[in-house]
Amino acid sequence: MTIRLIDSATARQMPWKNGTGMTLELAIAPATANLDNFQWRISSAQVAGGGEFSRFTGIDRSLALLAGAGLRLQSAQVELQLITPDAPIAVFPGEQAISAELLDGPITDLNIMTRRTDWTHRLQQLHLRARQCLNSTADVLFIYCHSGGPLHCQLADGQQQALTPGQGLLLEDQAELPALELQANTPASVFLAWLNRVTDNTESV
Repeated sequence: MTIRLIDSATARQMPWKNGTGMTLELAIAPATANLDNFQWRISSAQVAGGGEFSRFTGIDRSLALLAGAGLRLQSAQVELQLITPDAPIAVFPGEQAISAELLDGPITDLNIMTRRTDWTHRLQQLHLRARQCLNSTADVLFIYCHSGGPLHCQLADGQQQALTPGQGLLLEDQAELPALELQANTPASVFLAWLNRVTDNTESV
């Protein structure tokens, strides 16, 4: 198993695929991949205006709201989803023609993308007020401290890591996730993403 600290403050900044904005690339696999051939990708972006989303054929996407009032996602003038603080996660196929409208000013998002034929993923928000144990199978687990904290992560082997807002922990190369304990002395908002390779018994999301 490999453990990597991810920090938004030092992440690589690069243009969106459609060239209309900039994003922070938090993690990508393989490490040498680009926007056309990645297996999975985790990024964060500030969206200052409405417009069309970049197209990613064969990619499944989850988009989470980190800051701002929210987004309205539309396809062919039909509203698909509202992303707001009360419902912060949207899931959609990357090849779908989608445009976004800001509800009230700029937003910041967290974006998880996986190549449908090879990977699946699930993104969840957790409001942590004390201590919680996670036990789950995952090939890759991403833990992102959104707000509050600091968030203390402890693995079964005793390794510990403290995360402040904007930092994440990436656990890779594991067949089964060991017991993991999350603890916050003050309330924290955390995003968790489980990424799994597609096998004969795994269905794409």
